[in-house]
Amino acid sequence: MEYILAFITGGFICVIGQILIDKTSLTPARILTGFTVAGVILTALGLYQPLVDFAGQGATVPISGFGYLMATGVEKAVKESGALGILTGAFTAAAGGIGAAVTGSVIAGLLSRSKEK
Repeated sequence: MEYILAFITGGFICVIGQILIDKTSLTPARILTGFTVAGVILTALGLYQPLVDFAGQGATVPISGFGYLMATGVEKAVKESGALGILTGAFTAAAGGIGAAVTGSVIAGLLSRSKEK
């Protein structure tokens, strides 16, 4: 049942993004930024954690989950280091994912060839 809830929740978040792409003049970059900011705001309001508890990875894998990750990282860092955690918490929490994305991009760039259009 966990897999079904994760699939439905993650799919619903993606459907919202697709509707925004199809029905508005927003660029995909603005939509992604909006989802990230929405994840931060919903986490700050205490509304994203119940969604994570309900849907698990279905709520943390989409881009809104990145905002949730950054917000929880800042919250934890502020509790541990005070005001300095505002500057370091998001980077510390997201370092693994960002590092994996950069490493994967470098490997893909080394293994592929660019083509003229």
